[in-house]
Amino acid sequence: MSSSPPMPTRPRREPLFQKAPKNAEEAARFGPLDIPPDQVLEMDEDEWYAKVYRGAHVPQLTIRAVLLGTFLGFFLAFTNLYVGLMTGWGLGVALTACILSFALWNGFMAIGIARSPMTILETNCMQSTASAAGYATGSTMVSAIPAMLMLGHELEPISLVLWTLLLGALGTVMAIPMKRNLINRERLRFPSGTAAAATLQALYSQGAIAAKKAKALLWAMAAGGVFPVFIDMKLTWAVEAGERVRAALLPADSKLFDWIPAFGTHVVDGKTEHYKPSDWTLVMDHNPVMIGAGAIIGIRIAFWMLIGNLALNYALGPEGLTDAWTNAAGATVMAVSKPWKAWKESGIWFGVPMMVTSGLLAFALGWRTIARAFRGFGGGGGADDLVNATEVPGRWFIGGVALFGVGIAIVGEVWFGIPWYFGILAVLMTFFLALVAARATGETDITPIGAMGKITQLTYGVLIPQSTAANLMTASITSNCATSSADLLTDLKSGYLLGANPRRQFVAQFLGIFAGTAAMVGGFYLLVPDATALTGVGEAAPRFPAPAAQAWKAVAEVFALGFDNMHPTHRSLMLWGGLVGVVLVLLEKVRPKSWKWNPIPSATGIGLGMILPFQYPFSIFLGAAIAWAWKRRAPEHAETYLIPVAAGLIAGVSIIGVISAILNNLVFTG
Repeated sequence: MSSSPPMPTRPRREPLFQKAPKNAEEAARFGPLDIPPDQVLEMDEDEWYAKVYRGAHVPQLTIRAVLLGTFLGFFLAFTNLYVGLMTGWGLGVALTACILSFALWNGFMAIGIARSPMTILETNCMQSTASAAGYATGSTMVSAIPAMLMLGHELEPISLVLWTLLLGALGTVMAIPMKRNLINRERLRFPSGTAAAATLQALYSQGAIAAKKAKALLWAMAAGGVFPVFIDMKLTWAVEAGERVRAALLPADSKLFDWIPAFGTHVVDGKTEHYKPSDWTLVMDHNPVMIGAGAIIGIRIAFWMLIGNLALNYALGPEGLTDAWTNAAGATVMAVSKPWKAWKESGIWFGVPMMVTSGLLAFALGWRTIARAFRGFGGGGGADDLVNATEVPGRWFIGGVALFGVGIAIVGEVWFGIPWYFGILAVLMTFFLALVAARATGETDITPIGAMGKITQLTYGVLIPQSTAANLMTASITSNCATSSADLLTDLKSGYLLGANPRRQFVAQFLGIFAGTAAMVGGFYLLVPDATALTGVGEAAPRFPAPAAQAWKAVAEVFALGFDNMHPTHRSLMLWGGLVGVVLVLLEKVRPKSWKWNPIPSATGIGLGMILPFQYPFSIFLGAAIAWAWKRRAPEHAETYLIPVAAGLIAGVSIIGVISAILNNLVFTG
């Protein structure tokens, strides 16, 4: 590895944007440091400036890095939107962007399009732009916005564009005053950021391994991209209800489990017949995107998701199918009108309270993290000229919060009926909650956006109980800004370990928000043209179950309707689900850390399993089981290939899935 000269003692004031190296020889002067990231983790701020900081002269924020990051982030945003609408999960795209950009740029070099390699700090800036586009702008598009649509609210495209853009920008500037304390002084690990730095170091120093990872990712993308062509794209015709309609070449699922017994009966042509497992959504999904997601999510949560769904389909659902109750108006209704609705009409009222109580209690039990967040904020001495020349200025924070906060309050009042003063209050609440979320991310790599959003939902459920729009959209301020802040700090940690200039990396991250907004909003309208994509039509399960949105919608409805107007069975399910969530968190807390494996059920896993149709938890478990077996049998092989293959599979399915939606809406319509 090569190392650039130490930073001069006096800071040099240079333009933020820099010129890229002219040729390979010049780029070679700016290779990776001789100091590995794990050693940088232990250095204090003074030692970092003396030994690690690369200086203002090393190419980092270049036009080509931002353009490539914007391009990759735009398409990777579809990945998170697609997966988020399926599972409620958000997947980091930084590692995928690093590997893809490295492979693409080497390809450009080979065919003569590019004249010089990207420096390691250029690639780091590129992944910041891609990460902001692909991850930091997507939280609200898989939670509050789908929930609004399911509740019947009209959503104008301009309102979603402005809302998404302003939330991403606000969350980014909110991280400015947190950075120096959490990264420079306290040296929190931010595990994903540390992993990204180690990956970049390996890519630039171990060419053979880097090439293998890149090739695996690209082949997996190509393989994943085949599936939407056959199961999504309407390339042929079929006859439904006597009409000729456009259809895909292959069905989206198979009834592979109908040989297994199922509960419940119904009358068909005057005869009583037993329901089949496929009536309860026990089918095999042909889309492999959830298999890739399961490989990343891990075996423990995936296992409990499957258990939760089986409990729904073989215990809670059948009980609801035969249980009737009387609502406030005196009309008798069925708990589950059709078996496939079990996840929606019974599971959601048990699973969502379980996730809410477990998330809030786990957050409260982490009071030490909360206390450290506020105790450490803003402290630690002054800054010299060098720090002032490299860190993001405080005036950017003040101006950004004022500008974007006021913009959010205006958009909230004009389009979502949120009084402007409640919008300002939500922005102020968000700063403190984002601070806590950022520290939690730095310590555990888990951003508690669910708990952050629920705190705001509970607050506005009291302040404006009748307004579901205010409840959902104010909570989206908190969750999206917390996500954006944590994402920026994670990327800044990666840059810190590589010796990057934080101010230039901040600019790269901020610019990615614009591409992310375009991709997220445009992709949402393509994938979800109306609420039926989220609720299903007739007895068909929805294309996107949107579990995060289902949870948000349920909380908003509780406050809007009031507990007294809810069906008694729903109230009972909420009570028991909430209690189970509390018990599981407490059991987790007292579990001896010496145990080699964790037998305590995952509240998140069970809760998600109960608000998803069976095919999604099953596919996630299948992917997690494959990854688990792979790691056990060939740990070194899995270390090299598992993440690239899983990420490539997800990216290929998601990107071609969105392209299929475009073609279905514009070409295959006749």
